[in-house]
Amino acid sequence: MILSGIKDYFKERSTASLSDLSIRFKVEPEAMRGMLDHWMRKGRVRRLDHTGSCTKCCSNCKSDHLEIYEWTGERSGQC
Repeated sequence: MILSGIKDYFKERSTASLSDLSIRFKVEPEAMRGMLDHWMRKGRVRRLDHTGSCTKCCSNCKSDHLEIYEWTGERSGQC
């Protein structure tokens, strides 16, 4: 199942962009956002705030490259 794959991916890396996740799991960014919402509701993933572009000289980055998520971990008493 993709949700458990996402969990494993985050446990290995701790953070990932929406673009990286979409490519890794071969799903559209909007579908991946829905899966990430599942983990966010459980309090295990959070979206990191990011403003601006990836570098000072660039303004051509795709927004899904700048949309970064972080695994916040297991919470006791939850599956």
